[in-house]
Amino acid sequence: MSGNILLATATLIDAISAIEATNKRLAVVLSGSRHILGTLTDGDIRRYILQGHTLETSVTEAMNKSPIIASVNTSDSALHEMLSSHNIRSLPLVDGENKYVRTLNEMELGSLDKATINEKTFFAAVIMAGGEGTRLMPLTENMPKPMVDINGLPLLERQIRRLCNMGITLIYISVNYLSEVIEDYFGDGSRFGVEIQYLHEDKKLGTAGALSLLPSFDGLMPVLVMNGDVLTNSDFVNLYHFHQDHNSMVTVSAINYHIDIPYGVIDYDGTEVKALREKPSEKFFCNAGIYALSNEVLNKIPKNTFWNMTDLVEQCLRNKEKVTVFPVHEYWSDIGTPADLERVRDECIGVKY
Repeated sequence: MSGNILLATATLIDAISAIEATNKRLAVVLSGSRHILGTLTDGDIRRYILQGHTLETSVTEAMNKSPIIASVNTSDSALHEMLSSHNIRSLPLVDGENKYVRTLNEMELGSLDKATINEKTFFAAVIMAGGEGTRLMPLTENMPKPMVDINGLPLLERQIRRLCNMGITLIYISVNYLSEVIEDYFGDGSRFGVEIQYLHEDKKLGTAGALSLLPSFDGLMPVLVMNGDVLTNSDFVNLYHFHQDHNSMVTVSAINYHIDIPYGVIDYDGTEVKALREKPSEKFFCNAGIYALSNEVLNKIPKNTFWNMTDLVEQCLRNKEKVTVFPVHEYWSDIGTPADLERVRDECIGVKY
């Protein structure tokens, strides 16, 4: 099928393609007679991954089997009320025989005030670009690590251009080591279609401490924070919606990391063997260095103090504030070593940003 429509034989990989194929941000699973079997959002897929499943799983396992639907004859005002009351952005429309007709997105309700339904995104992004990149020496002897070349473009430029493409045009860059190289190259950001402001670390402030240098954003939308040595095509708009839908204080993006153990592993209690697992594979969700932070959490970061993201997360957990994990199933890599750099260059041949 085409667009955002799937059959029950499709996999989650197919669902991701269907969601990305249109601006509906919703995949609809149909029977052969075009009756709706279920729907999937990006959040549904990521939550299912967190349960330990893979992208080869059938859509019928992860889909919402009782989705909100409406008749094609429903008025715009009633449709808006349905979207708002259920906190959704799209829903399928059906005919008098309950057969699928099309998917409605909130932006199509032209008779309503667009300011109330406009696509939301992060208020600003912060890129942590103050590190020395010692593992990339001597390449970083006269160049900050975020400025390393990836097939003709600095890594930091690739990040900035992707943020701009996602509608994030206010960008703060935390700088310290060889900051003038970054500032001379990007300036105020106007030639890249964004506004860039710099957070100058007079001393190393850790992976979160530089956020204390931000101006006050009381009452505004969340902030996206990412490390300056990360390259990804993860959808930051989906991260925003995931963060908002879960009413989180902090959302931590995570990659699925596998370790294949080449030996038989013994499970034991005291001296007694309970089981022997032959060459098991262990799976972990690891920090991807990309975060969504609610505005109010920024005030929790102490001024002029070395403070890591782990410190911020632990503080939120102690205060019983919600921290969620956003699994990244798209391309992601950090660039910490020369081997990482060469691998990323090979993987990104022909990739625009």
